[in-house]
Amino acid sequence: MSDSLPLVIEPKALASRLEERNLLIIDLSKPQIFMQAHLPGAVAVDFRRLQRTGSPVPGLIPGHLEMEALLSEIGLTPDRHVVAYDDEGGGWAGRFLWLLETIGHRHYSYLNGGIHAWVDDELPIKSGSPSRRPQATEYRFEELDSSTHVDLEYLLAHHKDPDVVVWDARSFEEYAGIQIIAHNGGHIPGAVHFEWTSALDQGRSLRIRDRGTLLKELAILGITPDKEVITHCQTHHRSGLTWLVGRLLGFPRIRAYPGSWAEWGNTLDAPYQQEQVRIA
Repeated sequence: MSDSLPLVIEPKALASRLEERNLLIIDLSKPQIFMQAHLPGAVAVDFRRLQRTGSPVPGLIPGHLEMEALLSEIGLTPDRHVVAYDDEGGGWAGRFLWLLETIGHRHYSYLNGGIHAWVDDELPIKSGSPSRRPQATEYRFEELDSSTHVDLEYLLAHHKDPDVVVWDARSFEEYAGIQIIAHNGGHIPGAVHFEWTSALDQGRSLRIRDRGTLLKELAILGITPDKEVITHCQTHHRSGLTWLVGRLLGFPRIRAYPGSWAEWGNTLDAPYQQEQVRIA
């Protein structure tokens, strides 16, 4: 049964189970990459549909009806096990799995390394458009699980709590306020910087790095399992991967801030800090 799949599955382990009836493989790669190579039976999902359209804060969760429409189109049912992957190391795939967690669908896995690892392991691929579309369903869900995310008001009130650590997954230039992609540049006061790509093994097809090593590196920064860990980036795309890493490392209170810096940095009265960077 595909329910026995781990949270993060290796390509060769998944390859032996592709024929399982209740498996739903979701590809969140760029369209041109999907046309070049995708897993047999994979359903392409436009990653733009994972964020709220028409909003000045694009990282917010899509509307209820939009979410139900997307999940129905791809053929999701409550008992199907989703395996998601992308072409970038897990940002969009993590965001998709976080959305599933948010709506209460907890049968899911991430293909470690995505399409890069699959191809490098010389496993079967398909190219071009799929021969048939998935059979649509009528997927419905109730309220969102508030334990999976926080909003601006919550973070304003709690970002200084000793039990809370904010994990900033953006680049150092964004964190330091050198590269500014909002009204204000910098980071949430007290936020800890650990860029999302630091969790990836560049020499192993973008697989997630050794868990024990990541736990030690994050602990040095104060990102530990005993705290409420809130991760974000600019629009909760890159931090889709850091949320997934938190889940993989067993953080019981890993949450995402979907508003991310696009919201915080454009909220004029929200506090922020900048790094003092010496330029030679």
